[in-house]
Amino acid sequence: MTARTLSAQAPGTHGITPLQASLQASTDGGHAGKYGAVPGESLPWQQGWRYGLMGLPLAFVALPLYVLLPNHYAREFGVPLASLGAVLLAVRLLDTVVDPLLGRWADQLRAPQTTLNWAAAVGLLMCLGFCLLFFPPLALQARASTLLPWLAGTLALTTLAFSALTIVHQAWGARLGGNALYRSRVVAWREGLGLVGVLIASIAPVAMGLPATAAFFIVAVGAGWLAWCGAPRPLQLDAGPQPGFALRPVTLLHPWRHAAFRHLLAVFMVNGIASALPATLLLFYVQDRLRAPASMEPVFLGSYFACAALSIPLWLRCVPRWGLARTWAAGMLLAVAVFAFAAALDEGDAAWFVAVCALSGVALSTDLALPAALLAGVIQRSGDQQHAEGAYFGWWAFVSKLNLALAAGVALPALGWLGYQPGATDAQALQTLTLAYCVVPCLLKTCAALLLYTLIIRKTP
Repeated sequence: MTARTLSAQAPGTHGITPLQASLQASTDGGHAGKYGAVPGESLPWQQGWRYGLMGLPLAFVALPLYVLLPNHYAREFGVPLASLGAVLLAVRLLDTVVDPLLGRWADQLRAPQTTLNWAAAVGLLMCLGFCLLFFPPLALQARASTLLPWLAGTLALTTLAFSALTIVHQAWGARLGGNALYRSRVVAWREGLGLVGVLIASIAPVAMGLPATAAFFIVAVGAGWLAWCGAPRPLQLDAGPQPGFALRPVTLLHPWRHAAFRHLLAVFMVNGIASALPATLLLFYVQDRLRAPASMEPVFLGSYFACAALSIPLWLRCVPRWGLARTWAAGMLLAVAVFAFAAALDEGDAAWFVAVCALSGVALSTDLALPAALLAGVIQRSGDQQHAEGAYFGWWAFVSKLNLALAAGVALPALGWLGYQPGATDAQALQTLTLAYCVVPCLLKTCAALLLYTLIIRKTP
């Protein structure tokens, strides 16, 4: 049923504009109308990969920026760690604070083609910044005092462009609308291909070197944008004035007016900190508690991300039966069970830890595919679809980055205060590490599951 047909129906629909009818159809299933693609219950793979492919370079670039960059500047250019850390912290704080503003900017991009044009420009800036960041001019490499301003400027350019493109891409997916299964598939394509990007990024710098890695990144961004141009398009709100329909003004704090958003964000934040803690402490746990050889570290990471990518379709099969929130809760409970088992591991249990990584990867896939789909549903029910997605995803990105900052900023100093130092061998220090890596995330995940049940599941018909 098209939007034009809906607008002509009687009784009960007199005065509904084509745009309003299309918005209504986007939650019930339908076909393409004049004002954009109205999704049905399924997302064909031919459409899903076209939208999701941009997720690959966006996830790919995050690993070099957060993992490789500090080591690269310290070892290759001799930048002092204290100065390097200060610059990285300042730029990342700037990036976090700016995310809500980028979300408001994304909401001004109403027409799909305008969004794609801006995405192309931002993507070019991101690629330019990445190359300038990792390959500074030779004249600047000799002295840290001249290299640090270059690092700050190019890192700010790269991370802000990365954040802008990520928010625009996520908002586009939310604007597609659809029912719970459709929304979860949209997110699953984006996050699944993002996991492929993480896997490639974990081996590319070693296997190909930084120049080839940068070239691959540029090609991936271009391919992602071209595929995005052929992806399903949201309803176009700038097709002309629609009688009887006016967009409500949106402020920076607009999403916080809705209790459903506040509730979901509370669950997302507690769950995010629970996931960020073991991510921050993984190498410490592997090297000091398990005493695993360095050759096993790629196996741990590979099994984790591979199982996360492969299990996304399995969780999506649960969504029609359980719903988005209950499926997410099942993933949380699986993570709790897995980390409770990990707390019993000791030196020499590297093989068992591979199983822990694999199963925690399976649990991770619910964190990747389902919360953003729930957020898209909140936006729909709040009446903010097609004009305020950027504001919501700006705050969403802000909390995601805040989780990582809190995990590192609280856990690492607390471990030191409690007596653990890297390379420690005494039982008390290792027990402290195990508590931080396994037990505290279990408690936080349990709290997140209880919040999810209390604030969302219990209130869902």
